[in-house]
Amino acid sequence: MNTADITADDLIALVRAYNPKTNENQIRLAYEYGQQMHEGQFRHSGEPYFTHPVSVAAILTEQQLDDATIITALLHDTIEDTKASYSSVDEKFGHDVAELVDGVTKLTNLQLNSNETKQAENFRKLFMAMSKDLRVILVKLADRLHNMRTIKSMRPDKQIQKARETMDIYAPLAGRMGMQWMREELEDLAFRVLNPEGRQSIIRRFITLQRETGDVIQRITGDMRHELEKAGIEAEVFGRAKKPYSIWRKMQEKQQSFSRLSDIYGFRVITTSEDECYRALGTIHRRWRAVPGRFKDYISQPKTNGYRSIHTTVSGRDGKRVEVQIRTRQMHDVAESGVAAHWSYRDGVRSRNPFAVDPVKWVAQLTEQLDSEEDHEDFLEAVKLEMYADQVFCFTPKGEVVKLPRGATPIDFAYAIHTRIGSACVGAKIDGMRVPLWTRVKNGQSIEIITAQGQTPQATWLDIATTGKAKTAIRRSLRELDRARFVSLGRELARSAFEQMNKSATEKVLRTAARNLRLSSAEELLAQLGSAELTGQEVVQAVYPNLRPKPGEHVDRKRAVVGLEAGQSFDRSPCCQALPGERIVGITFRGQGVKIHTIDCERLSHYEDQPERWLDLRWHDGPHPAIYGATLDLTIGNGAGVLGRICTLIGQSSANIADLEFLDRKPDFYRLLIYVELRDIAHLHSLIPMLEAESEVAEISRYRNPDLFKAGTKDA
Repeated sequence: MNTADITADDLIALVRAYNPKTNENQIRLAYEYGQQMHEGQFRHSGEPYFTHPVSVAAILTEQQLDDATIITALLHDTIEDTKASYSSVDEKFGHDVAELVDGVTKLTNLQLNSNETKQAENFRKLFMAMSKDLRVILVKLADRLHNMRTIKSMRPDKQIQKARETMDIYAPLAGRMGMQWMREELEDLAFRVLNPEGRQSIIRRFITLQRETGDVIQRITGDMRHELEKAGIEAEVFGRAKKPYSIWRKMQEKQQSFSRLSDIYGFRVITTSEDECYRALGTIHRRWRAVPGRFKDYISQPKTNGYRSIHTTVSGRDGKRVEVQIRTRQMHDVAESGVAAHWSYRDGVRSRNPFAVDPVKWVAQLTEQLDSEEDHEDFLEAVKLEMYADQVFCFTPKGEVVKLPRGATPIDFAYAIHTRIGSACVGAKIDGMRVPLWTRVKNGQSIEIITAQGQTPQATWLDIATTGKAKTAIRRSLRELDRARFVSLGRELARSAFEQMNKSATEKVLRTAARNLRLSSAEELLAQLGSAELTGQEVVQAVYPNLRPKPGEHVDRKRAVVGLEAGQSFDRSPCCQALPGERIVGITFRGQGVKIHTIDCERLSHYEDQPERWLDLRWHDGPHPAIYGATLDLTIGNGAGVLGRICTLIGQSSANIADLEFLDRKPDFYRLLIYVELRDIAHLHSLIPMLEAESEVAEISRYRNPDLFKAGTKDA
């Protein structure tokens, strides 16, 4: 049936097919109300807008959902896009439906593809909406599915934005909820937009393969049915080729060509009981050779979303591998609907599927860890790791089961048991054998964690750990270990910054700066200053917003360069960071003024064939203020107080440290970049020998990077 032609009677018939006791009057009323509210509105395709909510409702009938969810689908855009209000929906359809429609409206307004800080906060709101009523997410997923099915009518840039959002957020969320069919369709629809050539190449290769080998699916399905009938097992067998995106992803992960990819077909065996599942497994393994390491028993160890099935991969005489999933009809219903199976109806009553999970408990379990994340970056990482997780099940030495995402290591296992165990970890044994901490754990392995008193997390563990819980705990410990060092360094930077303004960095001044910057304490301010999250200038401005370096007879920054035309503005290019006193040229940019380069800047080679854009410039004679940044590349000894002494020397030379970045930390040496604000090239030439004389400075040079020009301009 064409969803654009679905009438109220058609929709009611779809619901009545699985729920004869449906409230037909309410569904008809919702249909008519939604149609009335959206009157005169049209989609990008030119169709009446109401065809969209009707199509969303039809998608949800395929999951046999309750009346409230179907009515919500019909009304899900009314509060946002029409004159309908929460109170009017509440009055006509009840509080339950009004809350659901309001929840979908709020989700629609979330910009999940925005910058990371805002994205993390929106993810929190998304999970809050899920925790109130998971049906809100079911409607939103069906809404996104229909929008992706009809995406061709949108502008190309909008198509790409929606496809990326679908691939990053909605598809993995559907998979995490156990709705694998929806995840696969969403991924493939997004793949069609993001990489049409890649998708077409997969389809062409499939056609070629079918021409060469015939209908492999029909042949293997027939063989499986024959073997199961011989064994007296009553079962249905279905086969299918995997979706183009699924195959593309396998090719990327395994770095294999299509011709070398083996398991591109999947088969499902639906039996009448759990016992028959294991009998069917034995029958299939007797007929075809099992592939080692490709067996998973999700019946004895179900996924958190209720998924139960036996997975095995077998190969035939021709060496072609096929994946086989074996489960009962009830398990299959949960595998198709996932968490949504909780609301499924059969014959007018809520279907009592023993394998369907309680959505409230599922969301609580999912959000428990995510709520513990302290900062936005950690939360966002934890969400994405959790949503993409494909679980493995490992055992403690006492036989307790620990669930981890695929690719997890013993470090993740240790932190999953307890943060204290993870932090004290010095080694691990898998099935009794000592293994490196970066080893990837596999299903069914027994893992023993070896701990030692006094052990603390290592920075290298961040590259080994995969779970959000482990990464967050490691970062927190490393921050605590670094905090004392950062506070000490921050105190030196603060003293230097305030002395530049003839002020003192007293405790009272630091507390005032912390309060104005909305930080919890002066110590927190110093820690952020020492870790380069804040600059000395920002701290000074927090206390003395109107305080600026006294200009005296200094050359004004706006007229520091001679040779510009009237009204032309200039910026120093970050690739070479030209200083007063150096020979310079300017390159003109339409709408961006002039970019200043030193005469020996490597970047200038890019403009050799455009002489009309070159300007012959020079710095204004006279003293300049210490506001022109240059970056120093230092390698220094990792000793107590070394960095503090260097900061003091820079301050004593009347230069200001504006930024600081660690490039490499070794047990004996640090390599870092220090962005200092100077008067001119002579100021730089006097500063470098002063720092070279420091015994713990192994190397020092002026840092220049021609590639930085692409990243933008750091204003002088």
